[in-house]
Amino acid sequence: MMLLQIFKPKSWLKVLVALALSLGVSACESRLDTRGNLLDPDKVIAVKPGKHTREDVAEILGSPSSITTFGSDTWYYIAKRTETFAFFAPKVTERQILVVQFSKDGKVLNVESVALEEGRVIEPVERKTPTHGNKITALEQLIGNLGRFKKKNEKNSASEKPN
Repeated sequence: MMLLQIFKPKSWLKVLVALALSLGVSACESRLDTRGNLLDPDKVIAVKPGKHTREDVAEILGSPSSITTFGSDTWYYIAKRTETFAFFAPKVTERQILVVQFSKDGKVLNVESVALEEGRVIEPVERKTPTHGNKITALEQLIGNLGRFKKKNEKNSASEKPN
């Protein structure tokens, strides 16, 4: 009885409203996502052209995000941080692209950083690649195998068994 007197209907309503507001406000907090390994600027400065080798760079900065397969020997360290607020599209808040070029003997030739402002938006092409062959309808796909397989009779099944 005493418990019912403490929690009156009006106080329950206040508690529910406060709970709903706190949940609503917390749902609108932005979410930060980090992709890749954001490098420490002191470590980037430590890599000196002409002095360090591939092994030194791997030890200082870690393994690269990407390595060129053709042409020049270049390592790319790629990382980005995005912020997503509620249902809106993610916004890139920080992007770090470090390009390390090596000479043929494995020494660092050049270390270059690409800024967020230098990035470009690439629009994907919407064309479709045509495929050649038979064009069949959905109904033909469903009933296409009917009648293709025949039942084995006793003579054929005995002769077709492996030895």
